[in-house]
Amino acid sequence: MVDGITFASKKEANRYSELKIMQRAGIIKKFTLQPEFILQEGYRRKDGKAIRPIKYIADFKVEYPDGHIEIEDTKGVETQLFKIKRKILECKYDLILSIL
Repeated sequence: MVDGITFASKKEANRYSELKIMQRAGIIKKFTLQPEFILQEGYRRKDGKAIRPIKYIADFKVEYPDGHIEIEDTKGVETQLFKIKRKILECKYDLILSIL
């Protein structure tokens, strides 16, 4: 727990602390916790059943002073599902997802 925020891992909490320092130093413009991305919109099937959207929630969205944006995730293991979602995210949003 850092700043009253409970993180999923020590690695994620440490990265949060690093990003705060980087922001104060002017290295990054700002960062966002737990940004959510819609990978596929929800829809309704022909039989009327509602299908929820497919979402990806990263650990951090980091914005640099030059306008460059990176998405960061602290992962221990890259599962097959994660690898698929990463490809969709990077293609749909033209962003880079960095694994820490």
